[in-house]
Amino acid sequence: MLLRNVNIHRFQCGFAPVLRVSRSYSNSPLSDVQHQSSDESVSGKQIKPERKSVVPSNSRFIYPEFLPDPKIEWRNSLREKLERMDMIQRRKHIDIPEFYVGSIMAVSSSNQHAPNKATRFVGICIQRLGCGLRANFTLRNVIKHVGTEMKYQLYDPTIQKIEVLRLEKRLDDELLYLRDAPNEYSTFDENMEVEYLPEGAPVPVNPEMVKLKPRPWRARWERKEMKGLADLGLEDRFYERAKELATPWEKYDLMKQYRKTIPEEEQKEIFAEVYSELHEVEVMRKKLKRKKVFIKPTKNV
Repeated sequence: MLLRNVNIHRFQCGFAPVLRVSRSYSNSPLSDVQHQSSDESVSGKQIKPERKSVVPSNSRFIYPEFLPDPKIEWRNSLREKLERMDMIQRRKHIDIPEFYVGSIMAVSSSNQHAPNKATRFVGICIQRLGCGLRANFTLRNVIKHVGTEMKYQLYDPTIQKIEVLRLEKRLDDELLYLRDAPNEYSTFDENMEVEYLPEGAPVPVNPEMVKLKPRPWRARWERKEMKGLADLGLEDRFYERAKELATPWEKYDLMKQYRKTIPEEEQKEIFAEVYSELHEVEVMRKKLKRKKVFIKPTKNV
């Protein structure tokens, strides 16, 4: 009776007694199965390796817009995940091929003022910026002796078709210096046909050196350390001034590089999340292309 009153008092005070019961199942058949499975796992027999999705190492170059902005103050994990879902859904409705700065592309977009309610622009990709749904790229071409540029949002719903006419890279990450170059470097035929590469072949790098027109320029290109520019032909004082303003120690600043990039572990986690769905979309498109190319033979009567 005294023990019962003590237990009731403990419950009323908010303390519940903890009962620990240890039971032995040595004589049960389940224990034999558990011991057997544990022995097999230890011995290494009949263990099936876990299947892990293999994400290509070049995914961050093919899909750079899936990586979030490295600025910490702009990061939001929920928003980034929702954006990736929207981007995947958009890619299921339109084929966004692999392209780089220096690739020759053609973009067809809706235009209510055009005769066919659509316009098509051909040009070289001179810049690719942004991440997530804000990813964009700029094409340049010379039309009727006038340099023309079109900036497109990569996931803009008004874009009907994106074609890569010539897949290649350049020596620089940006080709904005083509604005100060002769028109011949930015002139491309609007009826240019697609140039196909063998499947699995590496993306070629165009080593063309661009020679700029005489000054004035839109930027101080002698201070940019561009690899694709030919000799600028400037006086020594311009290069001396460029050396004074150069910051060669920044390439050793690890913290600055860390703030400008996404950690490798986070990149793997992001692409492991989206690559399976992107791969399925690519496989479906390849099947559809094969069906369009294949011509069913007819019987001769």
